Amino acid sequence: MKKLLLATAATALFAGAASAEDVKMGIILGFTGPLESITPSMAAGAELAIAEVNAAGTLLGGGNTVVPVRADSTCIDAAAATAAAERLVTSDGVAAIMGADCSGVTGAILANVAMPNGVAMISPSATSPGLSTAEDNGLFFRTAPSDARQGVVMTDVLMDRGIKTVALTYTNNDYGKGLADAFAAAFAEAGGTITISAPHEDGKADYSAEVAALASAGGEVLVVAGYTDQGGKGIIQASLDTGAFDTFVLPDGMVGQQLVDDIGAGLNGSFGQYPGTDSAGAEMFQGMATAAGFDGTSAFAPESYDAAALIMMAMEAAGSTKSADWAPKVMDLANAPGEQIFPGELAKALELIKAGTDIDYVGATAVELIGAGESAGNYREIEIQDGVINTVRFR
Repeated sequence: MKKLLLATAATALFAGAASAEDVKMGIILGFTGPLESITPSMAAGAELAIAEVNAAGTLLGGGNTVVPVRADSTCIDAAAATAAAERLVTSDGVAAIMGADCSGVTGAILANVAMPNGVAMISPSATSPGLSTAEDNGLFFRTAPSDARQGVVMTDVLMDRGIKTVALTYTNNDYGKGLADAFAAAFAEAGGTITISAPHEDGKADYSAEVAALASAGGEVLVVAGYTDQGGKGIIQASLDTGAFDTFVLPDGMVGQQLVDDIGAGLNGSFGQYPGTDSAGAEMFQGMATAAGFDGTSAFAPESYDAAALIMMAMEAAGSTKSADWAPKVMDLANAPGEQIFPGELAKALELIKAGTDIDYVGATAVELIGAGESAGNYREIEIQDGVINTVRFR
Protein backbone atom coordinates (compact mmCIF):
# COMPACT_ATOMS: atom_id res chain seq x y z
CA MET A 1 0.00 0.00 0.00
CA LYS A 2 2.92 2.33 0.70
CA LYS A 3 3.98 1.72 -2.86
CA LEU A 4 0.54 2.83 -4.08
CA LEU A 5 0.63 6.00 -2.01
CA LEU A 6 4.04 6.89 -3.35
CA ALA A 7 2.78 6.23 -6.85
CA THR A 8 -0.14 8.58 -6.25
CA ALA A 9 2.28 11.34 -5.32
CA ALA A 10 4.39 10.58 -8.37
CA THR A 11 1.33 10.74 -10.60
CA ALA A 12 0.47 14.18 -9.24
CA LEU A 13 3.99 15.40 -10.02
CA PHE A 14 3.83 14.05 -13.56
CA ALA A 15 0.62 15.99 -14.23
CA GLY A 16 2.61 19.20 -14.48
CA ALA A 17 5.31 17.88 -16.80
CA ALA A 18 4.10 15.50 -19.47
CA SER A 19 6.46 13.35 -21.49
CA ALA A 20 6.15 11.42 -24.74
CA GLU A 21 5.31 8.30 -22.80
CA ASP A 22 2.42 9.80 -20.88
CA VAL A 23 -1.08 8.41 -21.39
CA LYS A 24 -3.46 11.12 -20.28
CA MET A 25 -6.86 10.33 -18.76
CA GLY A 26 -9.37 13.11 -18.25
CA ILE A 27 -11.06 13.14 -14.83
CA ILE A 28 -14.06 15.41 -15.33
CA LEU A 29 -16.29 15.77 -12.29
CA GLY A 30 -18.20 18.47 -10.42
CA PHE A 31 -15.33 19.87 -8.37
CA THR A 32 -17.60 22.89 -7.92
CA GLY A 33 -21.37 22.85 -7.80
CA PRO A 34 -24.12 20.82 -6.13
CA LEU A 35 -22.08 17.62 -5.65
CA GLU A 36 -18.73 19.14 -4.76
CA SER A 37 -18.66 17.54 -1.29
CA ILE A 38 -18.62 13.98 -2.67
CA THR A 39 -16.47 14.69 -5.73
CA PRO A 40 -13.06 14.54 -3.99
CA SER A 41 -13.56 10.88 -3.06
CA MET A 42 -14.69 10.10 -6.59
CA ALA A 43 -11.56 11.63 -8.07
CA ALA A 44 -9.44 9.88 -5.46
CA GLY A 45 -11.01 6.56 -6.40
CA ALA A 46 -10.10 6.96 -10.06
CA GLU A 47 -6.61 8.18 -9.26
CA LEU A 48 -6.06 5.24 -6.90
CA ALA A 49 -6.55 2.89 -9.86
CA ILE A 50 -4.19 5.00 -11.95
CA ALA A 51 -1.55 4.91 -9.21
CA GLU A 52 -1.90 1.13 -9.00
CA VAL A 53 -1.27 0.70 -12.73
CA ASN A 54 1.63 3.15 -12.67
CA ALA A 55 3.18 1.23 -9.78
CA ALA A 56 3.03 -1.94 -11.88
CA GLY A 57 4.90 -0.18 -14.69
CA THR A 58 3.78 -2.68 -17.31
CA LEU A 59 0.99 -0.91 -19.22
CA LEU A 60 1.38 -1.30 -22.97
CA GLY A 61 4.80 -2.87 -22.73
CA GLY A 62 6.06 -0.73 -19.87
CA GLY A 63 7.45 2.75 -19.65
CA ASN A 64 4.04 4.35 -19.97
CA THR A 65 2.77 6.58 -17.17
CA VAL A 66 -0.95 7.28 -16.91
CA VAL A 67 -1.48 10.91 -15.99
CA PRO A 68 -4.83 12.09 -14.61
CA VAL A 69 -5.90 15.50 -15.88
CA ARG A 70 -8.72 17.00 -13.84
CA ALA A 71 -11.45 19.24 -15.23
CA ASP A 72 -14.54 20.74 -13.62
CA SER A 73 -17.91 19.70 -15.04
CA THR A 74 -19.75 21.92 -12.50
CA CYS A 75 -22.36 19.11 -12.56
CA ILE A 76 -25.08 21.46 -13.83
CA ASP A 77 -23.68 23.88 -16.44
CA ALA A 78 -23.66 22.06 -19.78
CA ALA A 79 -21.81 24.85 -21.58
CA ALA A 80 -19.05 24.99 -18.97
CA ALA A 81 -18.77 21.21 -18.90
CA THR A 82 -18.55 21.03 -22.69
CA ALA A 83 -15.83 23.67 -22.74
CA ALA A 84 -13.88 21.86 -20.03
CA ALA A 85 -14.12 18.55 -21.87
CA GLU A 86 -13.10 20.22 -25.13
CA ARG A 87 -9.95 21.50 -23.42
CA LEU A 88 -9.20 18.00 -22.14
CA VAL A 89 -9.38 16.61 -25.67
CA THR A 90 -7.90 19.36 -27.80
CA SER A 91 -5.40 21.03 -25.44
CA ASP A 92 -4.46 18.25 -23.04
CA GLY A 93 -4.77 15.41 -25.53
CA VAL A 94 -6.47 12.90 -23.25
CA ALA A 95 -6.93 9.38 -24.57
CA ALA A 96 -10.02 8.72 -22.45
CA ILE A 97 -12.48 10.44 -20.14
CA MET A 98 -13.38 9.12 -16.69
CA GLY A 99 -16.65 10.97 -16.18
CA ALA A 100 -18.63 12.98 -16.27
CA ASP A 101 -20.71 12.88 -13.12
CA CYS A 102 -24.17 14.42 -13.42
CA SER A 103 -26.42 13.18 -16.20
CA GLY A 104 -27.12 16.43 -18.04
CA VAL A 105 -23.49 17.47 -18.39
CA THR A 106 -22.51 13.90 -19.25
CA GLY A 107 -24.98 13.85 -22.14
CA ALA A 108 -23.70 17.22 -23.34
CA ILE A 109 -20.08 16.08 -23.27
CA LEU A 110 -20.97 12.85 -25.06
CA ALA A 111 -22.82 14.63 -27.87
CA ASN A 112 -20.61 17.69 -28.27
CA VAL A 113 -17.11 16.45 -27.46
CA ALA A 114 -16.73 12.68 -27.13
CA MET A 115 -18.49 11.64 -30.33
CA PRO A 116 -17.17 14.40 -32.62
CA ASN A 117 -13.61 13.69 -31.43
CA GLY A 118 -13.94 9.92 -31.15
CA VAL A 119 -12.95 9.83 -27.45
CA ALA A 120 -14.54 7.15 -25.25
CA MET A 121 -15.79 7.89 -21.77
CA ILE A 122 -16.89 5.87 -18.74
CA SER A 123 -19.07 7.69 -16.22
CA PRO A 124 -19.12 6.52 -12.60
CA SER A 125 -22.31 8.35 -11.66
CA ALA A 126 -24.49 9.60 -14.53
CA THR A 127 -27.70 7.69 -13.87
CA SER A 128 -30.41 9.17 -16.11
CA PRO A 129 -32.41 6.46 -17.93
CA GLY A 130 -32.18 8.64 -21.04
CA LEU A 131 -28.49 7.82 -21.36
CA SER A 132 -29.36 4.17 -21.96
CA THR A 133 -30.64 5.03 -25.43
CA ALA A 134 -28.45 8.04 -26.22
CA GLU A 135 -26.52 7.89 -29.49
CA ASP A 136 -22.92 7.16 -28.54
CA ASN A 137 -21.15 5.42 -31.44
CA GLY A 138 -20.02 2.78 -28.94
CA LEU A 139 -18.02 5.36 -26.96
CA PHE A 140 -20.05 5.63 -23.73
CA PHE A 141 -20.21 3.33 -20.71
CA ARG A 142 -21.14 3.77 -17.06
CA THR A 143 -20.27 1.82 -13.96
CA ALA A 144 -23.33 3.23 -12.19
CA PRO A 145 -26.79 1.73 -12.75
CA SER A 146 -29.60 3.57 -14.51
CA ASP A 147 -32.19 5.31 -12.36
CA ALA A 148 -34.74 2.99 -13.94
CA ARG A 149 -33.28 0.49 -11.48
CA GLN A 150 -33.07 2.99 -8.61
CA GLY A 151 -36.77 3.80 -8.97
CA VAL A 152 -37.59 0.16 -8.31
CA VAL A 153 -35.15 -0.12 -5.39
CA MET A 154 -36.49 3.05 -3.77
CA THR A 155 -40.02 1.68 -4.11
CA ASP A 156 -38.95 -1.57 -2.44
CA VAL A 157 -37.33 0.36 0.43
CA LEU A 158 -40.52 2.34 1.03
CA MET A 159 -42.87 -0.62 0.75
CA ASP A 160 -40.74 -2.68 3.14
CA ARG A 161 -41.17 0.16 5.66
CA GLY A 162 -44.93 0.22 5.14
CA ILE A 163 -44.94 3.67 3.55
CA LYS A 164 -47.64 4.03 0.88
CA THR A 165 -47.98 7.81 0.38
CA VAL A 166 -45.14 10.24 -0.35
CA ALA A 167 -44.60 13.76 -1.58
CA LEU A 168 -41.87 14.05 -4.21
CA THR A 169 -39.63 16.94 -5.22
CA TYR A 170 -36.86 16.69 -7.79
CA THR A 171 -34.15 18.92 -9.17
CA ASN A 172 -35.30 20.31 -12.50
CA ASN A 173 -32.79 18.65 -14.82
CA ASP A 174 -32.14 15.36 -16.62
CA TYR A 175 -31.13 13.53 -13.46
CA GLY A 176 -34.04 14.73 -11.35
CA LYS A 177 -36.72 14.26 -13.98
CA GLY A 178 -35.41 10.86 -15.02
CA LEU A 179 -35.34 9.57 -11.45
CA ALA A 180 -38.72 11.09 -10.61
CA ASP A 181 -40.35 9.45 -13.61
CA ALA A 182 -38.75 6.07 -12.90
CA PHE A 183 -39.78 6.19 -9.25
CA ALA A 184 -43.32 7.35 -10.02
CA ALA A 185 -43.89 4.43 -12.39
CA ALA A 186 -42.47 1.84 -9.98
CA PHE A 187 -44.26 3.26 -6.93
CA ALA A 188 -47.63 3.38 -8.69
CA GLU A 189 -47.20 -0.20 -9.91
CA ALA A 190 -46.55 -1.28 -6.31
CA GLY A 191 -49.74 0.42 -5.12
CA GLY A 192 -48.18 3.59 -3.72
CA THR A 193 -49.49 7.13 -4.07
CA ILE A 194 -47.47 10.25 -4.84
CA THR A 195 -49.43 13.20 -3.46
CA ILE A 196 -47.45 15.74 -5.47
CA SER A 197 -44.47 15.62 -7.85
CA ALA A 198 -42.88 19.05 -8.02
CA PRO A 199 -39.58 20.26 -9.49
CA HIS A 200 -37.27 22.65 -7.69
CA GLU A 201 -34.47 24.83 -9.00
CA ASP A 202 -30.98 24.76 -7.57
CA GLY A 203 -29.26 27.85 -6.25
CA LYS A 204 -32.22 29.55 -4.55
CA ALA A 205 -31.90 31.24 -1.18
CA ASP A 206 -35.48 30.49 -0.14
CA TYR A 207 -37.48 27.29 -0.68
CA SER A 208 -40.45 28.17 1.52
CA ALA A 209 -42.90 28.34 -1.40
CA GLU A 210 -41.88 24.93 -2.70
CA VAL A 211 -42.12 23.41 0.77
CA ALA A 212 -45.54 24.98 1.36
CA ALA A 213 -46.88 23.29 -1.77
CA LEU A 214 -45.36 19.95 -0.77
CA ALA A 215 -46.78 20.21 2.75
CA SER A 216 -50.23 21.11 1.45
CA ALA A 217 -50.33 17.93 -0.62
CA GLY A 218 -49.23 15.83 2.35
CA GLY A 219 -47.54 12.46 2.51
CA GLU A 220 -45.95 10.25 5.13
CA VAL A 221 -42.44 11.26 4.02
CA LEU A 222 -40.81 13.60 1.52
CA VAL A 223 -38.72 12.11 -1.29
CA VAL A 224 -35.98 14.58 -2.25
CA ALA A 225 -34.42 13.71 -5.61
CA GLY A 226 -31.91 16.52 -5.59
CA TYR A 227 -28.32 17.36 -4.81
CA THR A 228 -26.67 17.17 -1.42
CA ASP A 229 -24.99 20.59 -1.65
CA GLN A 230 -27.76 22.53 -3.37
CA GLY A 231 -31.56 22.67 -3.73
CA GLY A 232 -32.17 19.33 -2.07
CA LYS A 233 -30.42 20.53 1.05
CA GLY A 234 -32.43 23.75 0.97
CA ILE A 235 -35.72 21.85 0.66
CA ILE A 236 -34.86 19.71 3.69
CA GLN A 237 -33.82 22.66 5.84
CA ALA A 238 -36.97 24.63 4.94
CA SER A 239 -39.11 21.57 5.68
CA LEU A 240 -37.56 21.19 9.11
CA ASP A 241 -37.79 24.92 9.84
CA THR A 242 -41.53 24.96 9.12
CA GLY A 243 -42.39 21.51 10.47
CA ALA A 244 -43.67 20.44 7.07
CA PHE A 245 -41.84 17.08 7.08
CA ASP A 246 -39.50 15.38 9.53
CA THR A 247 -38.48 12.28 7.54
CA PHE A 248 -36.82 12.37 4.14
CA VAL A 249 -36.06 9.76 1.52
CA LEU A 250 -32.61 10.35 0.03
CA PRO A 251 -31.66 8.95 -3.38
CA ASP A 252 -28.04 8.76 -4.50
CA GLY A 253 -27.50 12.47 -5.22
CA MET A 254 -28.56 13.28 -1.66
CA VAL A 255 -26.31 10.90 0.26
CA GLY A 256 -23.23 12.62 1.63
CA GLN A 257 -21.64 13.17 5.02
CA GLN A 258 -21.51 16.93 4.49
CA LEU A 259 -25.31 17.06 4.29
CA VAL A 260 -25.59 15.03 7.48
CA ASP A 261 -23.12 17.32 9.23
CA ASP A 262 -24.89 20.47 8.03
CA ILE A 263 -28.47 19.42 8.88
CA GLY A 264 -27.67 17.62 12.11
CA ALA A 265 -30.30 15.89 14.24
CA GLY A 266 -33.05 16.86 11.82
CA LEU A 267 -32.00 13.97 9.58
CA ASN A 268 -32.38 11.30 12.28
CA GLY A 269 -34.58 8.55 10.88
CA SER A 270 -34.26 9.65 7.27
CA PHE A 271 -33.24 6.92 4.86
CA GLY A 272 -32.47 6.15 1.25
CA GLN A 273 -30.12 4.35 -1.08
CA TYR A 274 -27.16 4.77 -3.37
CA PRO A 275 -25.17 2.34 -5.54
CA GLY A 276 -23.14 -0.10 -3.46
CA THR A 277 -22.43 -3.74 -2.82
CA ASP A 278 -21.23 -5.96 -0.01
CA SER A 279 -19.00 -7.93 -2.35
CA ALA A 280 -15.47 -8.99 -1.47
CA GLY A 281 -14.18 -6.37 -3.88
CA ALA A 282 -16.01 -3.60 -2.05
CA GLU A 283 -14.28 -4.50 1.21
CA MET A 284 -10.90 -4.64 -0.51
CA PHE A 285 -11.44 -1.22 -2.07
CA GLN A 286 -12.53 0.32 1.22
CA GLY A 287 -9.31 -0.88 2.86
CA MET A 288 -7.24 0.57 0.03
CA ALA A 289 -9.13 3.86 0.18
CA THR A 290 -8.65 4.17 3.93
CA ALA A 291 -4.92 3.62 3.52
CA ALA A 292 -4.88 6.28 0.79
CA GLY A 293 -6.70 8.76 3.03
CA PHE A 294 -10.23 8.94 1.66
CA ASP A 295 -13.63 7.37 2.33
CA GLY A 296 -14.14 4.31 0.17
CA THR A 297 -17.83 4.12 1.08
CA SER A 298 -18.52 7.63 -0.23
CA ALA A 299 -21.08 7.67 -3.05
CA PHE A 300 -19.61 6.75 -6.43
CA ALA A 301 -16.00 6.48 -5.22
CA PRO A 302 -15.89 2.71 -5.93
CA GLU A 303 -17.55 3.25 -9.31
CA SER A 304 -14.85 5.79 -10.15
CA TYR A 305 -12.08 3.30 -9.34
CA ASP A 306 -13.77 0.74 -11.57
CA ALA A 307 -14.28 3.20 -14.43
CA ALA A 308 -10.59 4.15 -14.50
CA ALA A 309 -9.50 0.52 -14.13
CA LEU A 310 -11.65 -0.60 -17.06
CA ILE A 311 -10.22 2.14 -19.26
CA MET A 312 -6.65 1.08 -18.61
CA MET A 313 -7.33 -2.65 -18.92
CA ALA A 314 -9.15 -2.04 -22.20
CA MET A 315 -6.14 -0.13 -23.51
CA GLU A 316 -3.95 -3.09 -22.60
CA ALA A 317 -6.34 -5.53 -24.29
CA ALA A 318 -6.36 -3.41 -27.44
CA GLY A 319 -2.64 -2.69 -27.35
CA SER A 320 -3.61 0.90 -28.04
CA THR A 321 -4.68 4.13 -26.40
CA LYS A 322 -6.99 5.01 -29.30
CA SER A 323 -10.64 4.92 -28.27
CA ALA A 324 -11.70 3.23 -31.48
CA ASP A 325 -9.44 0.34 -30.47
CA TRP A 326 -10.00 0.07 -26.71
CA ALA A 327 -13.69 0.93 -26.33
CA PRO A 328 -14.85 -2.34 -27.97
CA LYS A 329 -12.90 -4.29 -25.32
CA VAL A 330 -14.72 -2.87 -22.28
CA MET A 331 -17.76 -5.16 -22.24
CA ASP A 332 -15.70 -8.36 -22.54
CA LEU A 333 -13.38 -7.32 -19.71
CA ALA A 334 -16.24 -6.36 -17.39
CA ASN A 335 -18.18 -9.61 -17.69
CA ALA A 336 -17.75 -13.36 -17.34
CA PRO A 337 -16.21 -15.66 -18.36
CA GLY A 338 -12.67 -15.20 -17.19
CA GLU A 339 -10.42 -15.05 -14.17
CA GLN A 340 -11.90 -12.69 -11.61
CA ILE A 341 -10.02 -9.48 -10.87
CA PHE A 342 -10.49 -7.47 -7.67
CA PRO A 343 -9.20 -4.09 -6.41
CA GLY A 344 -5.47 -4.23 -5.84
CA GLU A 345 -5.04 -6.77 -8.65
CA LEU A 346 -4.68 -4.48 -11.65
CA ALA A 347 -1.04 -5.49 -12.16
CA LYS A 348 -2.17 -9.11 -12.27
CA ALA A 349 -4.91 -8.18 -14.73
CA LEU A 350 -2.43 -6.53 -17.09
CA GLU A 351 -0.22 -9.63 -17.05
CA LEU A 352 -3.16 -11.95 -17.72
CA ILE A 353 -4.32 -9.77 -20.59
CA LYS A 354 -0.81 -9.77 -22.08
CA ALA A 355 -0.83 -13.56 -21.87
CA GLY A 356 -4.14 -13.76 -23.72
CA THR A 357 -6.08 -14.98 -20.67
CA ASP A 358 -9.72 -13.96 -20.37
CA ILE A 359 -10.50 -11.87 -17.31
CA ASP A 360 -13.76 -11.02 -15.55
CA TYR A 361 -13.29 -7.67 -13.86
CA VAL A 362 -15.30 -7.76 -10.62
CA GLY A 363 -13.69 -4.69 -9.14
CA ALA A 364 -15.01 -2.62 -6.27
CA THR A 365 -18.66 -2.76 -7.31
CA ALA A 366 -19.16 -6.32 -8.58
CA VAL A 367 -19.09 -4.91 -12.09
CA GLU A 368 -21.47 -6.42 -14.61
CA LEU A 369 -22.22 -4.31 -17.67
CA ILE A 370 -25.47 -4.92 -19.49
CA GLY A 371 -27.34 -3.55 -22.49
CA ALA A 372 -25.80 -0.31 -23.63
CA GLY A 373 -22.78 -0.69 -21.37
CA GLU A 374 -24.18 0.23 -17.97
CA SER A 375 -24.09 -1.42 -14.55
CA ALA A 376 -26.75 -3.99 -13.75
CA GLY A 377 -27.11 -2.27 -10.40
CA ASN A 378 -26.57 -3.05 -6.73
CA TYR A 379 -27.67 -0.63 -3.99
CA ARG A 380 -26.75 0.14 -0.39
CA GLU A 381 -29.83 0.98 1.72
CA ILE A 382 -28.95 3.53 4.41
CA GLU A 383 -30.51 5.22 7.43
CA ILE A 384 -29.20 8.23 9.28
CA GLN A 385 -28.91 8.30 13.07
CA ASP A 386 -26.91 10.63 15.29
CA GLY A 387 -24.84 12.06 12.50
CA VAL A 388 -23.89 8.69 11.02
CA ILE A 389 -24.91 7.19 7.67
CA ASN A 390 -25.62 3.59 8.64
CA THR A 391 -25.90 0.73 6.18
CA VAL A 392 -29.15 -1.19 6.64
CA ARG A 393 -28.78 -3.79 3.90
CA PHE A 394 -27.79 -4.29 0.28
CA ARG A 395 -30.26 -4.77 -2.54
